[in-house]
Amino acid sequence: MMRFVSRLVLLFSLITVSLAPAYAQKKLKYPKPEKDKVYDAVEKPAIPVGGLEAYGQYLADHQNYPTAALQRGVQGTVTVSFVVEKSGDLTEVAPIQPGDADLDREAVRTIQSGPKWTPAMHKGAKVRQRMSIPITFQIPADAGSAAAPAATTPAVPTTSAAAAPASVPAETSTPTVIAPDQPARPVGGTEAFFAWIQQNQKYPSLARQRKVEGRVIMEFIVQKDGTLTDIKPVKRIGSGCDEEAIRLLKAAPKWAPASYKGQPIKQKMVLPVVFQL
Repeated sequence: MMRFVSRLVLLFSLITVSLAPAYAQKKLKYPKPEKDKVYDAVEKPAIPVGGLEAYGQYLADHQNYPTAALQRGVQGTVTVSFVVEKSGDLTEVAPIQPGDADLDREAVRTIQSGPKWTPAMHKGAKVRQRMSIPITFQIPADAGSAAAPAATTPAVPTTSAAAAPASVPAETSTPTVIAPDQPARPVGGTEAFFAWIQQNQKYPSLARQRKVEGRVIMEFIVQKDGTLTDIKPVKRIGSGCDEEAIRLLKAAPKWAPASYKGQPIKQKMVLPVVFQL
């Protein structure tokens, strides 16, 4: 009988010992992530599909400089916040600190129209993660004086008394640079003008063959009657894109001219023409 009891005690001891690790494991198991929680720090962060280098190239190729911001000489960095969902889609896209409205809109558009992301992983499960990316807008240095800040937005030289500041004699033969009261702008608005560009653009066959994409930065003068003249690229990408950008602006609709003291004046402008396959 004592031998039987001893065996029973030993068996019970073995069962207790064998259960102990399982119980300990159960206690150490991490709780599942909260279903709808948005995480800032995770074990495996979200990344763009294709990798960070490809995403950086996407941003460089697809960012458009808003015409209105170029006219005003506005530059800066917009930091955009967004949530990478478990599906890889981006939601809640917005500037962290709103600044210039035109730059903010373009930064948000660039992020929203981008590729999907590989979602974040935390504690063995996909989770939502908040991310932020800085989008920088910088007027090219080779765009010349047209890239000056709004306070010195260059109006193109005129010897008209109505267009020149009171301190400048009307008979002077030296071109005068002034800040217009109202800058030149596309008739129908900036969005309508870019829509016209997209609809009428003929992608050069050589550029398509070579898979050339990018932005041709164009400089031109909006005359007093709204026509565009002195059209030339100041930043080229080649393969026929520069010539196509020139053709587009030569065929473009008239603009509303700049004005100074109620009179129309000439104004030099800078505009990006985007080529995207």
